[in-house]
Amino acid sequence: MMQQYIKELEQEPFDAEEFVERLAWRTIAETKKEGEEHFNPTLLHDSFVQAIKDLTLLQERQQKKCERLEAVVRQDELVFFQEIQALQEKNKGAVHTFQELDGKINNVATKVLHLGDQLDSVNGPRSRVVEAQRLMSHLNDFIATEPATSIFNDPFKIDESADVIQKLHLIAQDLPTPKFEDAKKKIERKYDETERVLIEDFCTAHKNHDFKRMKEISNVLSQFKGFSQCVDAFIEQSQAGCLANKDMFVYLLPLCKENYEIIKLVFNNTEQVMAKFVLNIYHLKLQEHISEQLSQNLDTYTYLRRLYDLYSKTNQLSNDLANFNMGSDKNYLNKLTNKIFQKYMDNYLSLELKCLRERSSANLQKYYESKNHQKKQIQSGGFQDLRRDLQAVIGTRANINIAQIENYGGETFLSEELAITILQDTKHAFQRCQMLSRADERASNATQLLDCLLVALITEHVDYALEIGLHAIPVAEGPRTPPTIYFFSIVHQSNIIIHLFEKQFSDLVVPLVINTSKYNDCLHKKKFVLDDVERKINTGLDRSLTAIVTWVKLYLQAEQKKSDFKPETDDFDTVASSACKTVGQYIRSIINQIQSNIDGNNVSALLQDFGLKLHRVIYDHMLQFQYNTAGAMVAICDLNEYRSITKVLGPLVMRLFDTLNALCNLLLVKPENLQQVCSEDSLVDLDKSVLNNFIQLRSDFKSQKQNILKV
Repeated sequence: MMQQYIKELEQEPFDAEEFVERLAWRTIAETKKEGEEHFNPTLLHDSFVQAIKDLTLLQERQQKKCERLEAVVRQDELVFFQEIQALQEKNKGAVHTFQELDGKINNVATKVLHLGDQLDSVNGPRSRVVEAQRLMSHLNDFIATEPATSIFNDPFKIDESADVIQKLHLIAQDLPTPKFEDAKKKIERKYDETERVLIEDFCTAHKNHDFKRMKEISNVLSQFKGFSQCVDAFIEQSQAGCLANKDMFVYLLPLCKENYEIIKLVFNNTEQVMAKFVLNIYHLKLQEHISEQLSQNLDTYTYLRRLYDLYSKTNQLSNDLANFNMGSDKNYLNKLTNKIFQKYMDNYLSLELKCLRERSSANLQKYYESKNHQKKQIQSGGFQDLRRDLQAVIGTRANINIAQIENYGGETFLSEELAITILQDTKHAFQRCQMLSRADERASNATQLLDCLLVALITEHVDYALEIGLHAIPVAEGPRTPPTIYFFSIVHQSNIIIHLFEKQFSDLVVPLVINTSKYNDCLHKKKFVLDDVERKINTGLDRSLTAIVTWVKLYLQAEQKKSDFKPETDDFDTVASSACKTVGQYIRSIINQIQSNIDGNNVSALLQDFGLKLHRVIYDHMLQFQYNTAGAMVAICDLNEYRSITKVLGPLVMRLFDTLNALCNLLLVKPENLQQVCSEDSLVDLDKSVLNNFIQLRSDFKSQKQNILKV
């Protein structure tokens, strides 16, 4: 049982309640095996008592075992402490020994350095003497005769011979001329020959991609006068065939990357060699390529496009090459680029302006030719407007067309496609201006390009179309045919073109002139031109509305019969008069035109202006008739028709027509009710003269004058 308890107690995790439960169930199970059916608490109690005794005994045994183990651990601790203490003493002795050894090493090192200095002071002069003796020996060979048997005749000792001949060449510079003239010439010839052989070997190694040998030769040649020839040979050999590539710019960057790595391996002065490598590309390869591309027989537009393309690619190449180390001059590549394109930039603006004017003029001419239209000089101003108005008045009264207004079949002479073409040309021009203009001239150049755009697009196209449209606006010469207004379409297309122009001005012009004195100048020019366009649009809209309401007035005067408002019988239909219906149909078509062609806040203002003019005409027209009860009903039907049409003309116009409708009620009500009607909200604020004018239109005004005047 003790073993069973130990096994259960050592389980992880140990649960005391579960242990007691197992003990209880085990005791009950043993009881049932003995044949007892009922639960016997005494046996369970005895079992718990026995278990407690067993556990107490087990605890005592474990306690004694723990004490024995603790005693063993304490003994081991004492032994280990003594061992550690002994090791610490040994470590102190080792540290002391190391310090003594370090001191001895420093002492020996000091003596060795001193001895090395002494040896060097002895060996240095000796080595120099040996070197001097060797050079004197070779010099003696050149003084006596050509060096027949020496390192100079051994091709495998070219590096050694180069070192010797370079030093002899320096020595020869100090030899007296008359006596050693012949030797100096021999040394000079051998110097040049050695230099040439080294360069040839360098080129051969380059072809074989032997970069190790190239570096050796480069180090030797760096002491020679012709080292630059070695660099030139490397550059020429590396850049051979550049111009044979169709897309030279795509080829150049990989070429520079590849050779930059070679330059770092071969040459010690990497920055200078790479700078010369790039200089050769720009001043020889690129300059020749660009000159060839731009010297062809090109038209101005193609020339400018190609110049822009070449300059853009060159700038991009410069940006890519800026990652290579070519010295401390950060503007090195920009200077090379500017030097190449300098002569092309000097006359750039004159070519750009010429091209822009020619293309704009050609596009305009082509457009008008497609319309079979010959541009004409149009006179405008106060005198012309006065003449037009007088012709309209005379024509109206005489019922003849003396104004001779040409409407060109409704042609607006405006083209969004043409405008986009002109704007696209100027877009490219502004882009070229930004890149090809000098920084101090960029804003001025952009201003001149803007002048060309304003002339071509606004003055020559939009303004001309508005002038044509203004003269094409009809004058109401009689009631027979309502005037057809095409000017709304002209306004619509003008606004579209102006919006396109404004967008280009914001996107392309402003960035070029912002923060310069030209900014306000450009704003002023744009405002001046667009204000003139707006003035002509407003004039045209006003003329159009005037023509419309004048026709309405003439038509109503001609077609509205007195019997419409003063029928002899009460047998009539409560519908609007035929004249009103015709006018209403025409007004609806005009409103649709305005809503379709005018945008923004302008449409509301124009509709309201139209409504005010229309109200004035209808108001004056109604004052021309007398009304009986049946006629007043017809008048109210006409007013209802007008009200339904003019609801879209704005709240002010609605109020005016509502008031006019209320005034018509004065024609219908009984005389005794006039006082009440006049005091209603819709009429109470009106002037008494207005009310009296309408009241006097009643057919019963004379017979009921006494009763009516009491009102």
